[in-house]
Amino acid sequence: MLATSLRRTATTAARQTTTRCFASAPVDFEHFSSGWEKISSGYEAEGKFHIETFNKISPKGLARFPSKNYEIKEDWENNNAHAILLRSHKLQESEVDVSIRAIARCGAGTNNVPVARMSELGIPVFNTPGANANAVKELVLCGLFLGSRRLIAGINHMKQLGEQGLQKERVEKDKSMFGGREIAGKTLAIIGMGHIGAATAREASALGMKTVGYDPALSIESALKLPREISIADSISSAVAEADYISLNIPYIKGEGGTHGIIGKDVLSHMKNDAVVLNFARGELVDSEAMKEFLDKGDGRYISDFPDDLLWNHHNAILLPHLGASTEEAEETAAAMAADTIQAYLEHGTIKNSVNFPAAALPERKEGSIRVTVATQNVPGMLAYISEVFAKHGINILQQINTSRGDLAYNVIDVELGSDTIDLKDLQKELTMHDGVLSSRILFGVAGAGYARNIDGKYFV
Repeated sequence: MLATSLRRTATTAARQTTTRCFASAPVDFEHFSSGWEKISSGYEAEGKFHIETFNKISPKGLARFPSKNYEIKEDWENNNAHAILLRSHKLQESEVDVSIRAIARCGAGTNNVPVARMSELGIPVFNTPGANANAVKELVLCGLFLGSRRLIAGINHMKQLGEQGLQKERVEKDKSMFGGREIAGKTLAIIGMGHIGAATAREASALGMKTVGYDPALSIESALKLPREISIADSISSAVAEADYISLNIPYIKGEGGTHGIIGKDVLSHMKNDAVVLNFARGELVDSEAMKEFLDKGDGRYISDFPDDLLWNHHNAILLPHLGASTEEAEETAAAMAADTIQAYLEHGTIKNSVNFPAAALPERKEGSIRVTVATQNVPGMLAYISEVFAKHGINILQQINTSRGDLAYNVIDVELGSDTIDLKDLQKELTMHDGVLSSRILFGVAGAGYARNIDGKYFV
């Protein structure tokens, strides 16, 4: 059943029958004009996508949404938002209304989004990989220097001397307290060679460092961005064994086989006593107890962009207030990428940079055709059923793609309209209410319309 958004109400929605022409073929569909009583003067007109934002999203990024087809608000009173954009807000399932088609995080990590639950509901979650890569890379380089020279301690000492009026008298005598080393010729181990890791490797190589990397999931795209001089290790332990500096650039994954506390006693035991560990990825990657023991027994350093209740005042640790992506440029880039991703999905059904849905894209649909997307559980027989429904209604499939990822499958289908009237209302309900189907969308040019979901056997439109 076609509607501009999925809206719940205790009252009966007013109905009107509309005929919309696609080329020469009339299409009948039942249109729910509201579903909620228009109780506020700010009620938005039909024909626009509704974007809900959490946190402060860069205005330059949000400007990517054309105002003709999009409305952006922090709060949609009538629970009729179509997509969510957020940064660090910890999203609760209760904040994801049944009208939500997609969620995009302006950043790489999605730990603040209940991704597993969104997968069960058939809602794609997108991120913006690489958007903050340059900002984080620059801070990693800053960490290299902070770990090489006792700059922070020296700055604090100069303030103390200044308070006593002794700076000029003591500066030359005391500077030996803050000696360090140069990074040229030293070895940097890079654990995780995605956007940030590859960029860090290139910059470190340009600064005269030797580089060694470890990444069991290294993609061809990232491999092509690595410096030619880099050597590839077969384990974290072998990568860090001869390294003077270790940069962590891996995601935080909970559970068995995950990355929680992956830098623990075993890995730390393979490091040099004066190794510098740079953690600008996630605080939970490091076992704090093991790191404290490592720092206590040698001259190693720990530079992190995350709080740590145990290491916050250790003389060999420097903790920053999560500044990695906190640049104006990174926030603009992430917001723009998220906006483009959401726009491509809402308007064309394209999946790119999703953390739970498979990538999928079809060429632009032909004039006079309709695009249908169907999200299902990844079980046998789904594609055959979808094809049978179209055949039953006498509809010819022009092009389609079926992709899967884990327990999810996603279909994008362009269909040709014949000369007979097509009842999209019945077609969509039949597609959606089959066991294993999660949601469906009919894209025909009206922003916000055409979404339906199967929630525990109940039909929501």
